This record gives sequence, C-alpha cells and structure tokens, in this order.
Amino acid sequence: MVPLVLFPGGIQAMACILLLLQSAACLQAGNSAGSNKVNAFGVNQPARLSGVQGSSIEIPFSFYFPWKLAEDPDMRILWRWKDFHGEFIYNSTPPFINAHFKNRLILNWTQPQTSGILRILDLKKKDQTTYFCKIMLNTREGMQSWQSIAGTQLIISSAISTTMQSSSIVTSAVTTSGLEDTEDHLHSYLVNLGATVGVVVATAVLITPVCVLMVFLWRTQRPAD
Repeated sequence: MVPLVLFPGGIQAMACILLLLQSAACLQAGNSAGSNKVNAFGVNQPARLSGVQGSSIEIPFSFYFPWKLAEDPDMRILWRWKDFHGEFIYNSTPPFINAHFKNRLILNWTQPQTSGILRILDLKKKDQTTYFCKIMLNTREGMQSWQSIAGTQLIISSAISTTMQSSSIVTSAVTTSGLEDTEDHLHSYLVNLGATVGVVVATAVLITPVCVLMVFLWRTQRPAD
C-alpha cells in the first residue's frame, strides 16, 4: 500500500496490474478447457453428400471417446434418418434394416474399428434426407452411447439429364444413319441412271446407220415416175 501513497496514480497502476492478472487467469482457464477436449466424445460425418437416383452412395463415419473399453465392448452402430430423434433404419446388433431400405443398406465396419462406411444402394428420391450415426459400447464405466448432432444431408438428383443425353445421342445416330442410307440410295440411283443413259445412247448410235441405210435402199428401189 506504500507505493500507492508515495506515487501519484498508484491506484490506477494497481488496477491495470489486476486487469492483466485477471486476463492471464482467463487465458489459463481457456487453455484448461481446451485440454479437456481430449476427454470429449463424438461422431464425424460429412455435412453433405449428393447422389443420383438408381446409383449408390457411401456415407463415411468415424467416432472417438475417452473411456477405456470393457473386456466385452459389445460395440454397436445404429443409424437414424430425417431428424436427430428420427426412426432407426439400421442396427448392427441385433441385425436390423428398415423396410424402406430392404436389401439396400450395407455397413462396412467391424469391431473394434472406430471408422466405417454406410453404403446405400439403388437410391430413391425418398432417400433424400439427413442421416445420423449413433454409437453404443460397453466401457469400464458402464454402457455409453452418443450420436452425431448435425448428421449428413443427402441430396438425390434424378437421372433425367443423363437419359436425355443418351436419347440425344441415339437420335443423332439414327439421323446420321438415315442420311447415310439416303446418300447410298441416291448414289445407286445416279449410277443406274447413268447406265441407262449409256445404253440408250449406244443403242441410238447403232440404230441410226441402219435406219439411214434402209431409207437409202428404199429410195433407190423406188420406181421413177
């Protein structure tokens, strides 16, 4: 307290020092909060994916947790759709697939892997929604479960553009083929016409002298008046 009395502005200086100490304490608290992230758990999924009707798509996922697994972790992968509390469409144990996705869902994952892929086959327009992966497992602290919060939004586009393009290619091919056939017919017609004209000309050349000779003989044999 003596410096505050002896030096002018001592109170202001002390206030500044207290603010600096408070800021340092806040920074330290922030770092401690960041270090607690090591003890976090969650699920990683792509925010958005796009697919085409009739094709297939893969939704990759991975998860992390701070607990130590039990001797029998009994890890399970489940999937919901539409919203966070939506209907379950898949369960790895016991095996379950929603009727809408019958024979269309394949989970590429084996225990104790912490990542995998959900494959959706023969995409339908109704498949366009959001998908959430949920994890369940046994730890030394008991059963734990958690789920992706944002999920993966799946956008399905129709295959009309591809079909139209294919139709355009086929139409173009048919048109080209038709033009080629027309050109072939025209060429054959011109060849036949040329051959016919040649025969006519040749015939005229041969007949003309004969006609002239016949006229000459007729006039010479005609009796004089």
